[in-house]
Amino acid sequence: MLEKTKTWIEKALHHLELEFSKLQAGRANPAMIEDIRVDSYGSLTPIKNVASINIMDSQTLSIQPWDRSQIHSIAKAITDAWVGLNPQTMADSVMIKVPQVTEERRKDLCKIAKKFSEEAKVSIRNSRQESLKDIKIAKDGKEITEDDVKSYETQLQKLVDDANKKIDESLKKKEEDIMKV
Repeated sequence: MLEKTKTWIEKALHHLELEFSKLQAGRANPAMIEDIRVDSYGSLTPIKNVASINIMDSQTLSIQPWDRSQIHSIAKAITDAWVGLNPQTMADSVMIKVPQVTEERRKDLCKIAKKFSEEAKVSIRNSRQESLKDIKIAKDGKEITEDDVKSYETQLQKLVDDANKKIDESLKKKEEDIMKV
């Protein structure tokens, strides 16, 4: 009965981690750009599907497209994505120097991280509501007893509490990482 909720919670936590990985904290990270869509032969494709992204040093990313004709479209896509990065085209690659992050930008990134964690919590609350509806329907259909209802509700609340605790821990860790100079 609670398997669907467990799956939703896992998806919400996974999505939160993906969003956190995209937050730029002054260090080069391929996750910052890998999902930016590039016009590749008439269709929009993520950069990770048309090029390899390498970390040159803590401040520099190198993007090497598999087809050299894609270099300018990759640089344009990164510029158009408004992620605060300035790509430089080379003969066979695109280089991105990740700028140092100011204190103000760090605070903005913390706010964005809080927003992502709130969205994850809302998603988990919505999955709890769906499960509570399923439990009520099963009870009304006489598929489960009153004791089962209490048991499922207790297990469900424990799942939600554990997930919220994981979200709070992830947020705290990410904020510390962002504010680290």
